[in-house]
Amino acid sequence: MPANKSDTIRKSWRAATRVVREGTHRSEWFETSEALYLNSGFVYDSAFDAEAAFSSKAPAKDQRFVYSRFGNPTNQMLEKRLAALEGAEACKVTASGMAAVFAALACQLKAGDRIVSARALFGSCHYIVTELLPRWGIESVLVDGGDLDQWKTALAKPTKAVFLETPSNPMLDLVDIKAVSKLAHKAGACVVADNVFATPMYQKPIALGADVVIYSATKHIDGQGRVLGGAVLGRQKWVDETLVPFLRHTGPTLSAFNAWVLLKGIETLPLRVEAQTRNALIIAKRLEKAREIERVYYPGLKSHPQYALARKQMKSGSTLVAFDVKGGKKAAFAFQDALQTIDISNNLGDVKSLISHPATTTHQRLPAEEKARLGIGPGSLRLSLGIEDPADLLEDIERALAAVRKAR
Repeated sequence: MPANKSDTIRKSWRAATRVVREGTHRSEWFETSEALYLNSGFVYDSAFDAEAAFSSKAPAKDQRFVYSRFGNPTNQMLEKRLAALEGAEACKVTASGMAAVFAALACQLKAGDRIVSARALFGSCHYIVTELLPRWGIESVLVDGGDLDQWKTALAKPTKAVFLETPSNPMLDLVDIKAVSKLAHKAGACVVADNVFATPMYQKPIALGADVVIYSATKHIDGQGRVLGGAVLGRQKWVDETLVPFLRHTGPTLSAFNAWVLLKGIETLPLRVEAQTRNALIIAKRLEKAREIERVYYPGLKSHPQYALARKQMKSGSTLVAFDVKGGKKAAFAFQDALQTIDISNNLGDVKSLISHPATTTHQRLPAEEKARLGIGPGSLRLSLGIEDPADLLEDIERALAAVRKAR
């Protein structure tokens, strides 16, 4: 940052300014857009300098760059921008959202440890918690995320980590972050919160008591379906001493090119999320009135069973809507196939509206009884709203509802 940019002014920047300007470090060429450093290694003036760089005991944020698996100037700009937006002390970016999830858990867990997790998780997260970690001798306990009594019971024993998504993927269940964090800390646990569906614009898990926040930057942060990326945010000490050694030696590194694309994407994050959320509420209200729809799940609707909690810990609803189509899988497929504007895709957070059938895609591998417990039925659909004209989206929804009537 040029010397004439006052630290006092920078600290007072609001979110829409931070996503454009925070973390920018210009080279000697004083470029406007952030520089892209597509290099794997760095050179030294002397053998002594190389030795000093590799033996440095300084915090990771203060060390010079030695290898792009450890750190890269482009990646560092993204990390500083995300940390400032989130209100976290530090951030490390990863090659994907799942790399962020795995790193945030694996870096702190070992055989004999115990993790308590909300049951409602993305399919791959569910796999890590219920199948992968137990292979290494880690006890894994699942609870219904909205049931504080279950959290109290599970956290009555010493626990190393707590993991939760809120709102959850795909049915937008909520977890009371503040209440669960208090219980977790009494049990000695580090709270890891997946904040993808809320985005950093609508929810601040660290301010609510969580210790670590993770993102799939592939989603809203890029927002245009271009690259994969992930982020882990938390306290500087935890990042330096627990997370960074794991990342350095296992290599889930975000490419500098992807980091640069994400830097460009995050600049418009507030604008996109606001427009997507407006569309989500419009579509959720229409679906709630449709006779072809059994139930709509959206935190911005009073009909959501945790509407009060949503108002307490979220600034607004999500950009996603989940709903159950009457008639099961046949009707849900007819709904999707009739869409002409909205695309069928398992991605989300994109400027293009996307829809998926979780039971046969993202959560296909879950046993039938687990899907039922999570509320994922054969007629369940997850709709990620984009920034298209809402009138066009409503017309597309009407086409889909008409197709459901014909399919009966």
